[in-house]
Amino acid sequence: MKPSSPRLARRNFSLAAASAVLAACTTTGGSKTDSTPVAGTPTTNTPPLDKPQRSIRVGLALGGGAARGFAHIGVIKALEARNIQVDLVAGTSAGSVVGALYASGMNGFALNKLALNMDEASISDWAMPFRTRGFLQGVALQNYLNTTLNNRPIEKMVKPLGVVATDLRTGQPILFQRGNTGIAVRASCSVPSIFEPVKMGGHEYVDGGLVSPVPASFARKMGADFVIAVDISQRPESGVTASSFDVLMQTFTIMGQTIKTYELDKYADVVIRPNLAAMSGSDFSQRNAAILAGEEAVAKMMPELQRKLAASRSAA
Repeated sequence: MKPSSPRLARRNFSLAAASAVLAACTTTGGSKTDSTPVAGTPTTNTPPLDKPQRSIRVGLALGGGAARGFAHIGVIKALEARNIQVDLVAGTSAGSVVGALYASGMNGFALNKLALNMDEASISDWAMPFRTRGFLQGVALQNYLNTTLNNRPIEKMVKPLGVVATDLRTGQPILFQRGNTGIAVRASCSVPSIFEPVKMGGHEYVDGGLVSPVPASFARKMGADFVIAVDISQRPESGVTASSFDVLMQTFTIMGQTIKTYELDKYADVVIRPNLAAMSGSDFSQRNAAILAGEEAVAKMMPELQRKLAASRSAA
């Protein structure tokens, strides 16, 4: 065979080299969009980045229930232990007491310690016999709160705080978000015939539980995107009626059932109900058991709470 010329050999080599380069730069699919990425150059098949989640405001709505309110502390402890951030607090009656202390910056353990060391006599002040609008004045509770909080007003709390009470003349709810914390909480806790009504600015106020047993709607009104409601009220069928106070609380429970159900169904994203069936609203001796019941209720609800909270953040 006649040997090929040097020029032809060089041309054949160049064609072979070009073919090899093309083969190396082409995928089996032969598509231009499937080419090997070049460092520093964005590729067309990079997966899209996850949509950044907008921060949502979580509101905690703490309901009324007298001594059963110690369960709120257990709920707060359990939420903190699971890194559930609460941004604002609305409280009714007993819930306003715990809510004010929590909003001031106290964590669950500080609240727990304060509750166990609390002397019931320090928040009780019997009215004189001729003052028949209530057995208790409520001033002792007011002073206890203001002393514990160093007279910090509602608008100066670490977390936004709303305290719900009822206008005795009109029957309308009022949400206190400014002013004297002790007076507002005293008004929210003024169970008719037990506490004297609280006079402020030409109005008289009584227990917020008459109009909002668990203030989920007010937490929403304050700007919450997601509301965790805590219902510590007794069910009518399991209510304890061993004393006149218990009978009165049972009456409020019965009257408030429809209001509470409507408000929770419409405004609460999650409702936590501590198991307090055996505890009377007047029994301060079971405060530790109530705190534990609050913790247990959160543990039971946590899967649902986390799922709904995640869904709310994704939808934001």
